[in-house]
Amino acid sequence: MTELFLSAFVTLLVIIDPPGCAPIFASLTRDCPPAERRMMALRSVLIACGILVFFGLLGEDLLEVLGVGLPAFRIAGGIMLFLIALEMVFERRTARRESRAQEVNATPEIEDVSVFPMGIPMIAGPGSIASVMLMVDQSEGLDQTLIVFAALGAVLLLTLLALLAAGTLMRLLGHRMEAMLTRLLGVILAALAAQFVINGIKGAIAA
Repeated sequence: MTELFLSAFVTLLVIIDPPGCAPIFASLTRDCPPAERRMMALRSVLIACGILVFFGLLGEDLLEVLGVGLPAFRIAGGIMLFLIALEMVFERRTARRESRAQEVNATPEIEDVSVFPMGIPMIAGPGSIASVMLMVDQSEGLDQTLIVFAALGAVLLLTLLALLAAGTLMRLLGHRMEAMLTRLLGVILAALAAQFVINGIKGAIAA
């Protein structure tokens, strides 16, 4: 159980990347009052939580309706996570997030960033959705499923804390430290993605 929690926690921590979300949130909300900034941070995490829990519980049924087998989804999810890992290693993910933030800032009528881009896709993006679905699918019984959701809850709590302390966190980490952590987490994510693909191939052969 401990291994499952740690595996799910590390996977989601790497993909959601709370320290990477903090500077984007800080730049998007720099002109907001502190109380409104805190509310947007809370709404962002709650919206992302609802989306991830929904896909975790109903994702398998959705795949059945679409006629997609679980081994195929494991392989596709692993490839998707591997591409995200490459972007993290080569700093493309950070650049894309900053570009998305600039697009939102360039649209004055959009004030609440809790839904887009923070809730979706920065926290609940394709990688985190696929990861939650894969881990819930691999869980055996209700106990393991609850452990996966507990790991998700822990990561989202860390994300909320990172958003609330975005300004202070950025001053402590600095851009160089953030870049180093991003690359290191990208390498870990690449290995996890490769394991997803291997499990998917094994499942396809067994089927």
